[in-house]
Amino acid sequence: MSKTFEVAKWEYIEKVRSRAFIASLFITPVIMLVAGALPSLLANRPDTESKVIGIVDQTGQLAVPLRDLLNSQFKLPDNQPNYVLRDISASPGYEKTADSLAIAQELEGYLVIPTTVMTDTNVVYRSENVGNIKLVERLTKAVNDIIVGRKLRIRNIDTAAIRDLTTHLELKTIKLSKTGKAEESGFDKLFIPSYIFMMMMFFVLLTSGQMLVRSLLEEKANRVIEVLVSSCTPSDLMMGKILGLSGVGITQLLLWIAIGLGLFPAVVMGLMSTSMLILPVYFILGYLFFAAVFVAIGSSVSTEQEAQLATSYLMILLIVPIGLSFMVVSDPNSTLVRVLTFIPFLTATMMAMRVPVQMPAMWEIAGTIVVLALSAAGMMWAAGRIFRVAMLVYGKRPSIGELIRIVKSK
Repeated sequence: MSKTFEVAKWEYIEKVRSRAFIASLFITPVIMLVAGALPSLLANRPDTESKVIGIVDQTGQLAVPLRDLLNSQFKLPDNQPNYVLRDISASPGYEKTADSLAIAQELEGYLVIPTTVMTDTNVVYRSENVGNIKLVERLTKAVNDIIVGRKLRIRNIDTAAIRDLTTHLELKTIKLSKTGKAEESGFDKLFIPSYIFMMMMFFVLLTSGQMLVRSLLEEKANRVIEVLVSSCTPSDLMMGKILGLSGVGITQLLLWIAIGLGLFPAVVMGLMSTSMLILPVYFILGYLFFAAVFVAIGSSVSTEQEAQLATSYLMILLIVPIGLSFMVVSDPNSTLVRVLTFIPFLTATMMAMRVPVQMPAMWEIAGTIVVLALSAAGMMWAAGRIFRVAMLVYGKRPSIGELIRIVKSK
């Protein structure tokens, strides 16, 4: 064990003192913040100039009300209209002219309101860019409000009374724990901790795992591994590397938490809860499991290209839960979610999503911890066998069948 800790100490000090580690302490949180906040900020940023929208009003009655409604609801920061409606003739062949204006970018797009809009409610918007969701939603709501208003007036229904009766409901959500404790919570407070946990685990494994594989490749290529194995057993060397890199990963995590507490103490404390205290257990066990997988990969490959290809597939397994996040948040106790939780490659990240949303039953928590701990121990045992043989094999990458035979050998 003394040699194991000597290797771990050397790996830890070397990696912590590297420029890559120091840079990742600051670059990674910035990337996480940008990836999380930038799309929302860009989607909600105000326009800087008025957009000209063409309108073909075949009813001859909706263009003016629509213009007035858009002008009253949407303004630029300088109080100019956000949208300027330009009337386009509804005579036969108008589409060719209107399309040319849109393609020439004289119009953002144009709206076609047919004479049958009061009965079939079909409206057409033509533009080069129909992906401007904010604009499309605003136009849709404005036209819908005008049509609904006209229908109410035709039936002699008081529109003011309807607005009063259909007042928007503000629903306050209260999260209940199994102990009966109640606290105000919402989707953002439930999802953000899970997102942060998954991103931290992803980046920690991406950086430290890549460093581990690269270190093994360099030592194997330079024949340094032969010198190291002559002074300690392969198991001591492998365990030392895993513990050293695990220490680097945990150090990264603790420093990120400290940076978060220093810059945004109220936000970080607001995201913390009693249920979150269990997540470090999954982080550590998940990290040890993946670290052993990285050792097996680094031992069996001969070039950096092979290592990058293999580790990229491994990283995909960490991203899979992000694609399942909405399913997990909406129904964390479904059979599919529970089954996926017990797959070792997904256990840590799936539980990171389930715990903040709805605390699983104690048998699930205990079961997933046991499964992940046994998987980590089993993967370390298998990685040790692969490491012992494959690290001294040069010029030939063992096949999957050979790796299986190595693991099964006595």
